[in-house]
Amino acid sequence: MAEQLTIQNLMDAGVHFGHLTRKWNPKMAEYIYMENNGIHLIDLNKTVKCLDEAIYSIKNIVRSGRKIMFVATKKQAKDIVVQEATRLNMPYVTERWLGGMLTNFATIRKSLKRLAQIDKMTKEEAFENITKKEKLMLTRERAKLQKQLGGIADLNRLPAALFVIDVKREHIAVAEAQKLNIPVFAMVDTNSDPSDIDFPIPANDDAFKSISIITNYVGKSIEEALMERKKDKEDAGQKKEEDEKRKVDEAVESN
Repeated sequence: MAEQLTIQNLMDAGVHFGHLTRKWNPKMAEYIYMENNGIHLIDLNKTVKCLDEAIYSIKNIVRSGRKIMFVATKKQAKDIVVQEATRLNMPYVTERWLGGMLTNFATIRKSLKRLAQIDKMTKEEAFENITKKEKLMLTRERAKLQKQLGGIADLNRLPAALFVIDVKREHIAVAEAQKLNIPVFAMVDTNSDPSDIDFPIPANDDAFKSISIITNYVGKSIEEALMERKKDKEDAGQKKEEDEKRKVDEAVESN
């Protein structure tokens, strides 16, 4: 099991530092511990509680065989998210969120098919026989599609949930998820509205260390759920074999 995050771990990573008090969203009041030198400090006891609730639900989703999409387009979060999502074979969006990525998924799938088609073409012998201009056009098209959709290239159906860093920045993604009743798990800072988020995790969503500690913890929990799912399948397979063997033995005995 992933090592439980402590208040001290979170404090060391600066998870408790919110925004300037004049930039706060009053709906975050229940998650704020105090104000210090014009900055709101997040109640880390609430962070731990919210994180536990989020992890419980995330693990249930992953154990059922469904995908969690990571969404983080801010510079300081991109590398962390790409590393964790890639390691876990989960879809991710770290470039600009394309409107309709969820609500118009059929169109997005057409673009994904086009990306796969170009990849296939570049590996065929016929690709070497086309003109330089055609090669350049295909290469540019592929680079554009890869940049925009590379993180969801293997996604053949809508994700079961989103894990979002900075809900204010990713408001379009959150709105699309809401429209489709896709649950949203998110790091929510003191300048954001947590009321639209199914599982808000009050935390500093700007500092690299804060983003890293929360994202890595979520990642480790997903990894555990994937291992548990694998074991469940193995146990189910073994039970099936034992049941079939027992039936054969009973048939032999009855004859």
